[in-house]
Amino acid sequence: MKVILREDVPNLGETGEVVNVANGYGRNYLIPKGLAAQATTENIKAMAQDKGLFRKKEEKRVEEARELADKLQKVVCTFPMKSGEGDKLFGSVNSADIAQVLERQGIGLDRKKISLDHPIKNLGVFTVLVKLHPEVSTEVKIEVVKEEEE
Repeated sequence: MKVILREDVPNLGETGEVVNVANGYGRNYLIPKGLAAQATTENIKAMAQDKGLFRKKEEKRVEEARELADKLQKVVCTFPMKSGEGDKLFGSVNSADIAQVLERQGIGLDRKKISLDHPIKNLGVFTVLVKLHPEVSTEVKIEVVKEEEE
C-alpha cells in the first residue's frame, strides 16, 4: 500500500514522502492516527500544493528548537543527593529527574529527548546531550552535589 506521510514517522520517512507500507500498518495505524493518507492521485496533488506549508512549519520547528537550545546551554541542573564512600550516590539521576528540574526552571522538555546512556551514580559535573530536533541538539550541564546533612 502506498501512503503519503503527513508527519515525520521514525524509521519510515519524513512529511510529504510517498512510501510503501504493509496494508494493515497503513489502514490500522498510520491513516487512523492522521500520520498518513492513502496515495491517490488527488491526495498526491493536494500534498504537492501543501509542501510549501509543510516547509514553513518545519522551518518554524527548527527555529523553536534552536531557541530552546540557546536556553538550555545557559541552564545548570543541580541535584543534591545523599552519597557514601567514594562519592557513590544512594540512588541515581536519570532523564526523568533532569526533565523535572528543567520543568521547575520553566523549560518544558520531554524526557525522551534527553540522551542519557546510563543513570548518573556519582557526584560531579556532567554534560548531557539533548536532541531537540533531528537538526538541532545541545548539551545541558548537570551538577550532582552532596546533600547537606542537618
